[in-house]
Amino acid sequence: MDAQQSLESTYRISGEGVTSAFEEQREVIQKSSAVIYNGREEIAYGVVVSPDGYILTKASEVQEINDLDARVDREYFKSVKLVMVDPRWDVALLKVDGKGLVPVEYASTGEIPQGTWVVVNGATSRTKRRVLAGIISARPREILPEGGAVLGVQLEEEGEEVEVKEVTEGSGAEDAGVKAGDVVLAVGGIPVMEVEDLTAALEDKKAGEKIKVALKRGEETLELSVRLAARGELFAEVTRNDQMSGDYSKRRSGFPRIIQHDILANSHTMGGPVIDLDGRMVGMNIARANRAETFAIPVEEVRKLAKGMIAQAAE
Repeated sequence: MDAQQSLESTYRISGEGVTSAFEEQREVIQKSSAVIYNGREEIAYGVVVSPDGYILTKASEVQEINDLDARVDREYFKSVKLVMVDPRWDVALLKVDGKGLVPVEYASTGEIPQGTWVVVNGATSRTKRRVLAGIISARPREILPEGGAVLGVQLEEEGEEVEVKEVTEGSGAEDAGVKAGDVVLAVGGIPVMEVEDLTAALEDKKAGEKIKVALKRGEETLELSVRLAARGELFAEVTRNDQMSGDYSKRRSGFPRIIQHDILANSHTMGGPVIDLDGRMVGMNIARANRAETFAIPVEEVRKLAKGMIAQAAE
């Protein structure tokens, strides 16, 4: 055999000859997952968790967007409401004005053996979902935060004040409008008299949480809500593995428990369901970690999140 010979594209893992074998699973994803849009741009997928329009998705991909739209099956919904966020899991609850949607069917457990086949959202056309297939590639485990939670600012003590010297590009502080020259008065209700006070204020916080930051800007006093990031993700050097991975999630650590699969993905395909060969959801994609690893929240936790967040929304 010619050493340069390779499979025809149709028989590769993402080829039509392979994906067509998963048509039953594709139909489940078609009806019970959502595509989330910012204008015309696809920014995430979602899991339909109730007939009346509740959808779970990855929070850090959607929570800073003012005007969200969604498509479920072939129905398009404008003005999607962001109901609430669970920062511990990086999960957002969305609500569309829909009735008679088809929720996912939960599998009994996400504790499935390594090597088990699973199916997820692939690229999508305007009205038709496509799928990708792969295998569970690691045992369930916790993914610790990389270096703790940070605001994304460099501080310096100026006399009796703590001043922002630099705001990190892409940080929650930048998104919230913190500027160099601002004086930090308090973080999370804790007065900041010296740089070490910020460390104490963030000691028990998690990446993805939002925290109130009181600032003085000239003669004006401001209170901003700042989304915390994981230190290792905000300030980490790009590794060779990252360079080879292409696009990966802004938040890819700090999850209490995940399952892992090997299906190729990117940050904009997170939030959708992971389906077993019986068409049941075993997990929800939550982070593209690198070129060989995608993390998903196990179904047990997804079920609890959906139930709890919907109940809280109804209060």
